[in-house]
Amino acid sequence: MLDIKYLRNNRDEANQRLLDRNVADGVLDQLLADDEKRRSLIKEVEQLKAKRNQVSDQIGAAKREKDDVSAKKAIADMQLVSDQIKDLDQQVMAIDKIVHDQEAQLPNLADPRVPVGPDDSYNVEQRTWEPANLSGRPAAFSKTPDWLKPHYDIGEDLGILDFERGAKVSGARFLYYVGAGARLERAIYNFMLDEHRREGYTELLTPYMVTNESMYATGQFPKFVDDAYEVGKDQAMTMIPTAEVALVNWRRNEIMDESELPLYITALSPAFRQEAGAAGKDTRGLIRLHQFNKVEMVKFTKPEDSYDELEKMTVNAENILQKLELPYHVIRLSTGDMGFGSAMTYDLEVWFPTQNKYREISSVSNDEDFQARRAHIQYRDGDGRLHFVHTLNGSGLAVGRTVAAILENYQNEDGSITIPKVLRPYFGEDKIDQEHRN
Repeated sequence: MLDIKYLRNNRDEANQRLLDRNVADGVLDQLLADDEKRRSLIKEVEQLKAKRNQVSDQIGAAKREKDDVSAKKAIADMQLVSDQIKDLDQQVMAIDKIVHDQEAQLPNLADPRVPVGPDDSYNVEQRTWEPANLSGRPAAFSKTPDWLKPHYDIGEDLGILDFERGAKVSGARFLYYVGAGARLERAIYNFMLDEHRREGYTELLTPYMVTNESMYATGQFPKFVDDAYEVGKDQAMTMIPTAEVALVNWRRNEIMDESELPLYITALSPAFRQEAGAAGKDTRGLIRLHQFNKVEMVKFTKPEDSYDELEKMTVNAENILQKLELPYHVIRLSTGDMGFGSAMTYDLEVWFPTQNKYREISSVSNDEDFQARRAHIQYRDGDGRLHFVHTLNGSGLAVGRTVAAILENYQNEDGSITIPKVLRPYFGEDKIDQEHRN
């Protein structure tokens, strides 16, 4: 949620920053016009309530003086004022909802360092990384070798990914991980969680269903309601699209002590997404599923520290890719490509040799106080003053996409998969092949 005082006092600047986020011209003007109407109505109500108090005093004085005529006239006047107040209160409630609904549709404003542009073509690469030794690895080939297979084909050939039965049981974009496939996924997320714990994150095991209020607090509702799986008799609960929702809401409606900040938390959870806006995209494989596992990182920080913490969180995600020895690059997203609640976002994209391009595997964002205002998360400083925290979130990483990246980057000409060194203590073997696929 944006600060309405900022929007009022910096109208031209705010309008331009909203235009940069692809918000239509005139939206802010309408919001501020309705906000001014609301403030005018509230002022009128307050004046009438003051008048009602004054009339009430007149009634009391008239009764004490046994002046029935004056008392009756004052009572009649107060009834008239009360009726006016009741009518105006209803108008205030109606305009309050209108203003709130408009505010809820506005995205966060971008930090000035974010590249301005309407879409992903304006994203800016920050850095690239690849292992020192890529000898024999698919990423080392200047031309894709004939034997190299996309992750879904080699996964099916080895019998460790079963898309056909996943579709039979649940529909398109669901699958079974089988044998070594399931063990590989488990090895990856256990490795990730252990790494984040060493970096100072506290691990949580969160609910997988949340209230719609929780979805609103983190910015998923009302904007992305069509992408969510709502459940329950009255659709009052939602399957989480990311552990970010449950992690941020852990401290909703709370005042934190300054000594708690920065607070780092992490969780593994399934993510459930209808992908309503992604028809026809990545229909095969592990890239775009309706259900997938993800390790999420969340931070609560003081405002002055949040951008330093964004850089640290990005390094935390990069650390996973570097220890897995997967080539990747980091890009800073443009104003038109960032998520709804973000003020700045870095995407980490891992190399997929069969596609000859990078694909997103993590997104790390600073939402500043956008979520905290919706979720009412504040901290009290040493002088007793209250401030909204800044919240940050990042994937560390999307587990299914990490499996896909390993299958593509570690496959061998004989159809086997080499297990990355850091995963071998978790996985128990150094490769997957036809003899070692259970």
